[in-house]
Amino acid sequence: MDAIAAATPFSTLIRTASHEQHAEAETSTFMSDLLGGRLGVDAYTRYTEQLWFVYRALEEGAQALRSNPVAGPFIRSELMRTAELERDLTHLRGADWREGLEPLPATAAYATRVAECARTWPAGYVAHHYTRYLGDLSGGQIIRDKAEKTWGFARKGDGVRFYVFEEISNPASFKRGYRELLDAVNADDLEKQRIVDECKRAFALNTAVFRELGDVFPLSA
Repeated sequence: MDAIAAATPFSTLIRTASHEQHAEAETSTFMSDLLGGRLGVDAYTRYTEQLWFVYRALEEGAQALRSNPVAGPFIRSELMRTAELERDLTHLRGADWREGLEPLPATAAYATRVAECARTWPAGYVAHHYTRYLGDLSGGQIIRDKAEKTWGFARKGDGVRFYVFEEISNPASFKRGYRELLDAVNADDLEKQRIVDECKRAFALNTAVFRELGDVFPLSA
């Protein structure tokens, strides 16, 4: 990292460095169509299914990292989403929602990479943790609002519980605290650059999932 980068808070650096990839993920055709109300609840359901595979990898890997000096400070029980995703899928697919559930190839690749980082590279895991949870607390709230209005889910109820952080009463304050953790991350400059690169990779993996979902749910011309 150059002198300017070294003087910049790491949370700012990681946000600006991954801005292009972040924008690409947010403006994917599938997400634009979903948020524009142009797709049915089946597309939303399929998207929720894909999230379950990713968060299961993220959160199964979290337990072993609680005492890790790099990743440990980020592991917070109030962020965990798997149980909420399972409630949403029960609502969307029924009690036997696990039957026939398959990840898209891009989802499988994404979940595999998250699990690999959790197992072998805690700093890389932090990159995935950051891109997922801070996104959920920010743009995820737009998705929740659109889903409630488009498909008639109860406000903050079954079907959108994934986006509802019951234990975080002040999201702005929580995100501020999270960024302070990033600024204090136990990593040297070279490792910080690797975290930034993995953050970009995380967004690319996410975009690939959107691309495949777009192939499954094309809008008829």
